[in-house]
Amino acid sequence: MAIARKRQVSLVDTKYYHCISRCVRRAFLCGEDYFTGQSYEHRRGWVEDKLLELAKIFCIDVCAYAVMSNHTHLVLYVDDKKANRLNDKAIVIRWHKLCKGTVLTQKYIQGEKLSKAELIFFNQTVKEYRERLSIISWFMRLLNEDIARRANKEDNCTGRFWEGRFRSQALLDEAALVACMAYVDLNPIRAKMANTPEESDHTSAQLRLTCAMEGKQPKQLLRFAGMPRQIMPKGLPFELKSYLELVELTGRCIREDKRGYIKSTHLPLLERVNVSPENWLKLTTQFTRVFHGAVGRPTSQSSYCENLKRKRRTNISNCEKLLA
Repeated sequence: MAIARKRQVSLVDTKYYHCISRCVRRAFLCGEDYFTGQSYEHRRGWVEDKLLELAKIFCIDVCAYAVMSNHTHLVLYVDDKKANRLNDKAIVIRWHKLCKGTVLTQKYIQGEKLSKAELIFFNQTVKEYRERLSIISWFMRLLNEDIARRANKEDNCTGRFWEGRFRSQALLDEAALVACMAYVDLNPIRAKMANTPEESDHTSAQLRLTCAMEGKQPKQLLRFAGMPRQIMPKGLPFELKSYLELVELTGRCIREDKRGYIKSTHLPLLERVNVSPENWLKLTTQFTRVFHGAVGRPTSQSSYCENLKRKRRTNISNCEKLLA
């Protein structure tokens, strides 16, 4: 049975979530339809452009993404503190980039004075917009709706393009986060769509590697902030160099099927999050098969379930085996 979205998201426990959207009716998001011979490869650009555009507007950062033939993988970071920091005008301006807004928000932006009664309704609307800008469901809704409309128009048809709900997984600790990010970045290689991360078009790995060659980090993605320390800036709690090496070595291991090739001395990130090379390979090749709900060490699972008032801890046996 599907679990209500509000019972899957607990920002007290984690701000990182893995989201998957799949097409219906054997529809092609991109790639080539073997039955008709028609290519939909150009739709990859639609998804990537819209995704990175929404990340600029929402208070939600993109950590990793991969656009596949009939589904997309995203790892998102919810920055609810940023949403609370923004003033009313900034919130309204951001929302107007997504939707038309209301008569009152339009009057406010145009500099017209609002009456006391109008201000009451205006403040309620701004509060609602502020909440929406840090809600994953709204982010995914606006992403998927845009792609569905464009695809249906191109296919000259109507109806659903995506499954009714996107899948969401809470990533409760660093081990779950880095395993899921690597799993997402290596999806094209695992599906034999690319040979290396730098050849994996429309993925976060390719974007990060392109910028890394110039000694930069992409502004469109949540940056790597380095090892955790007392005064920690916003960003992923890993070293960029370690992560890119990790993705490359893991990808080579998947491609050549040599488990013994990965050594702990070459993977400082694995040493830090306490995941053995054998378990790491399983995590990064079978992440969505092994885990079907929140992912993290047993202690993280307990806190997450307690805050959401859930009795059953999903994935607990696999989390104990692979992440403990």
